[in-house]
Amino acid sequence: MNFSTILLLAEPDTRWFRIDTGEDLFLAVILSILLMTGLLLLVLTVNLYLTVKQTLTPADTPEAISVKEKMSFWQRFTGLKPLHQEKDLMMEHQYDGIEELDNPTPPWFMYLFYGTIAIGVVYLVFYHVIGNGDVMVQEYTQEVAIAEKQREAYIAKVAGSINENTVTMVKDGPALEAGKTVFEQYCAACHGQNGEGKIGPNLTDEYWLHGGSIKAVYHTITEGVPDKGMVAWKNQLNPLQVQQVASYILSLQGSKPANAKEPQGDKVTPEAVAMNN
Repeated sequence: MNFSTILLLAEPDTRWFRIDTGEDLFLAVILSILLMTGLLLLVLTVNLYLTVKQTLTPADTPEAISVKEKMSFWQRFTGLKPLHQEKDLMMEHQYDGIEELDNPTPPWFMYLFYGTIAIGVVYLVFYHVIGNGDVMVQEYTQEVAIAEKQREAYIAKVAGSINENTVTMVKDGPALEAGKTVFEQYCAACHGQNGEGKIGPNLTDEYWLHGGSIKAVYHTITEGVPDKGMVAWKNQLNPLQVQQVASYILSLQGSKPANAKEPQGDKVTPEAVAMNN
């Protein structure tokens, strides 16, 4: 269980009610539709009132009313006024001969504004009232869980194809870094932080007790050497991890760390290693 999962489980349930049955979901949908309809009717009523008030003011002449009725849909949508109607929009004050027009907010902008309110209501109902939508913590937790399953499937697929006969040395940075992490956790206590050797032999020279090829090192790590105190790591490490740590050990060849233990075993030449790999 990761930290995000713990956060999600510890978070109190603040929803007003839960959707547990199909009937509850149906009622929630009906409630959302009613809220949206009520909001839409309110907007249309206000808009109609303002339109009628503006159209039927005493200052408007029958000719002006006729012109407004003949305005195209695009003019009504954008709120554009013909040039001969600018005198009706003129404000009373002037500054240095500059006259100001009292242009109302364009209808298209108001429709957009009302739309954002409607979207906000839907979001509130769906994510916080009904609770069917995934908020950020839930979405993150789900994505982490999916990624973890994909990672486990990848490791199982790759590790399943690695064994003592098929193992090869890996040289890419991330794989060697992963091998170093495993080495420091499981091997450094006996072989030293840099492979210089302590209780166990030095792993940085050309001398090996049980073979210096990738296959030999893989076998030694997997099966262990019980008579010399080295445990078998096949139950703690998967084949991919064994391949990575074995590759990291071989990458230490010739590093000459400080306080290196004296050579033990037989010298393994690079040619012999190449033949066994």
